[in-house]
Amino acid sequence: MPKAVVPEEKRRRRRPTKSGTVLSEALIVETALRLLREHGSAGLTARRLGLALDADPSTLYRYFRGMDDLTLAIGDALIGQALKGWRPTGEWRADLRTVGLRIHAAYLAHPQAALLTTNRVTGRANELAADEAVLDVLRTAGFPLPETVRVYHAFIDQTLAFAALDAASLTLPSASQRADEAMWRSTYARLPRTTHPRIAEAARLLATRMVTSAYPTALEMLLDSAEARLKSG
Repeated sequence: MPKAVVPEEKRRRRRPTKSGTVLSEALIVETALRLLREHGSAGLTARRLGLALDADPSTLYRYFRGMDDLTLAIGDALIGQALKGWRPTGEWRADLRTVGLRIHAAYLAHPQAALLTTNRVTGRANELAADEAVLDVLRTAGFPLPETVRVYHAFIDQTLAFAALDAASLTLPSASQRADEAMWRSTYARLPRTTHPRIAEAARLLATRMVTSAYPTALEMLLDSAEARLKSG
């Protein structure tokens, strides 16, 4: 059975590391993010984390019920980074745009962590705060409850889906990233109009657009749709 998680205050008194550093959930998460950045998901183990913290790996289980629980804490920390300093302005489109772009950017700042966490539901404080904020923005703007949930669902899933897609690209080896980008300027650009007329006519624009994230465009399209439904409702 999983070990009971010890309250924070007791952990802080009882469990300094061998070098005297006082462990905390935030420190463990920060260290885990560094290991993910440096070694990828395969490098995030209790043993490696214990070495990085100068602590016995078993100590980690006083803070988290297991590595999966730590994964959820990492995801929640990224959402917390996205929300830090954000306050609603009362302009619902601007507020949703800002929240979406902040969440997307927070995940892309930690692409290895994004691949582990974008499909998870943490149920933790930062995730709950983000959900409450988005729902409140929509309800305050006048969206009926069913439409609020509909737009919220599309907004959150679209944001996380693009974060996962774009993070996957960022975790590729540099050579693979360059090869993918070059494909739009080589193979696609050279396709003849006789066989691929639509690709040929769009080749120049594709080479420019397809090497950037489509998330800002998709977000605007979602907001346009939501606004149209609000006005028609």
